Amino acid sequence: MNTASQLHIDLSEFAGTPIAVLGLGKSGLSAARALHESGAEVRAWDDDAARREAAQSDGMRVVDLATADMADVPTLLLSPGIPHTHPAPHPAVTQALAAGCEIVCDIELLARADREAFYVGITGTNGKSTTTALIGHMLNRLGVRAVIGGNIGEPALTLAPMGDGGVYVLELSSYQLELLTSATFDVAILLNISPDHLDRHGGMAGYIAAKRRIFARQAGASVAIIGIDGDDSRAIYDDLVAQQKPAVAISVERPVAGGVYVSDGWLIDDRGDTAKPIINLADVETLPGPHNAQNAAVAYAAVSMIIAGDIVGDATPIATAIATFPGLAHRQELVTTIDGCRFVNDSKATNAEATARALACNENIIWIVGGRAKAGGIEALAPFFSRIRHAFLIGEAADDFAQTLDGQVPYTLSGDLVSAVADAAELARSNSEFNVVLLSPACASFDQFPNFEARGEAFRTAVMSLSEDAA
Repeated sequence: MNTASQLHIDLSEFAGTPIAVLGLGKSGLSAARALHESGAEVRAWDDDAARREAAQSDGMRVVDLATADMADVPTLLLSPGIPHTHPAPHPAVTQALAAGCEIVCDIELLARADREAFYVGITGTNGKSTTTALIGHMLNRLGVRAVIGGNIGEPALTLAPMGDGGVYVLELSSYQLELLTSATFDVAILLNISPDHLDRHGGMAGYIAAKRRIFARQAGASVAIIGIDGDDSRAIYDDLVAQQKPAVAISVERPVAGGVYVSDGWLIDDRGDTAKPIINLADVETLPGPHNAQNAAVAYAAVSMIIAGDIVGDATPIATAIATFPGLAHRQELVTTIDGCRFVNDSKATNAEATARALACNENIIWIVGGRAKAGGIEALAPFFSRIRHAFLIGEAADDFAQTLDGQVPYTLSGDLVSAVADAAELARSNSEFNVVLLSPACASFDQFPNFEARGEAFRTAVMSLSEDAA
């Protein structure tokens, strides 16, 4: 039995069992270590030699899984970033399938190891991290033992065990959802769906199917919470309702009878006899814009179910928990203000839709944009171009983005982030009407940085250097 008094997730059921681990990045290596320390016979592999060396230094056996005999291996633990279907499976995955291995991720092992805990799963194209962190913050504020992890923060198998009475709040990517075979979520959340990672899912239909897997195996008292402002997510909600599955609708665009919605800035709970105002979200500076209003509405619905089973009587404590949310790094994070101009780090915006949310929250923008472009580039952001006074372009996408902006938004090809920050600051000093320098790249970071966090830290460092110079 797993209890909260344990220091680590109990993986003793895997002791003596051969388990292959493919991918030794942050989550993969932590999972391999946890399994190894629990007595599992780990066979680890990564195509990167340095990562293989890290596993070897921890005493693990390194095996090229693409060529190894896996007939005696029941399970392949796959890092979600490694393709197992589209655009083509990794050779080790092909080998595992031929040997009859089950293919899972670390979230699946967590669910098997700690069956007594309560599980909240959050997915969607955008807003997952903020919603996950907000739910975790609210639960802890309200005295509920909860940890956040998965696709945010700590990998699943390094989390503190929750056991009976504890809650895992897990951000789940489409990649992770495809690798779950028995994990079931007591509260399963779908925020929204827009095109992303289509190469990994064989197109939009495959991506939607992956997101929908968060509701798989739900039964009994489990509930689905779904943002219904998009056609694809609304269709999933309608289908669950038609199947008489418990589901709560969330909207920031219109009132929803029997659901939770936002109207004139107020979060409204309409699941009781009357529509009940909960909190004016305009007063919560760390949750700006309609996208964060959706995040807050979803978080409120989830937390109310966890602490009260459904509808709360006095919602003041929950409203206070929302109001005290500190926000997340790299998600419209205010780094500092210099001479009246705010410098905002939105490095997490790795696609155009995420950047649209940041642009919609600001005016008179000096925009730092670019990196490794996603499909469609920034053409979808044209409705927001009137808010942008100047763009500083960085990374691989700079030349293509320059063509998109030509004649619509003044731009400068800065090349790298440090140069862009310096250029943007100089422009901001020249004109007091510029009220924000916004890093919202609408791109992946991998052309110049290992991840969006490193990009955001580089922005913060460059901005704070400016602040020091100004002092």
